[in-house]
Amino acid sequence: MIDLQQLHQHKEFFGFLAYQLSYPKKRTFHPQLLEGTVSPSSPAYEHVMKYWEKIHAYSLEELEELYVATFDFQKRATLYMTYVKFEDSKERGQMLARLKVLYEMFGLEIPNGELSDSLPLICEFIYAADWLGDPRADDSFKILLAVIEDGTFHLLNTLKEFNSPYAPLIQGLRATVKSCLKKGDPKHV
Repeated sequence: MIDLQQLHQHKEFFGFLAYQLSYPKKRTFHPQLLEGTVSPSSPAYEHVMKYWEKIHAYSLEELEELYVATFDFQKRATLYMTYVKFEDSKERGQMLARLKVLYEMFGLEIPNGELSDSLPLICEFIYAADWLGDPRADDSFKILLAVIEDGTFHLLNTLKEFNSPYAPLIQGLRATVKSCLKKGDPKHV
């Protein structure tokens, strides 16, 4: 079970993740973006600081090339969280539809052309939607966080294999989600 109150306390971090996992722009790495996002007591703090240090060793042009080479041209490093598990099967289509309905249920419309299992979109949803206190949130977030768990497990392993500067960011995401599991929950992220 997910502690939604705990997850809600990390909303700013999920907004940061959505921005960092989108195609790089000049503003993506501005120091003010990190301020107030993660505190030293956050489960993601150490990972995010490592990511922030690594990512600033690149120029914007190098980051754009790295982003495309990593997330667009490596099937195993996809930001589409259901792709590795389902590829283009009927089951994936069903999961994409479920995620789309979930977003719409909480007032978030998916931009045209965007697939509902995009990790930046999932993070944006957690950040922007008003889900705390909604009785539908418990069941909905079980599905959403299962998608995150499956997808980021494979993504992290691939990013580590490539020695990607994005690996610590995904580690921080997984550590944050894990911290939101209710005690006694056997599920590990």
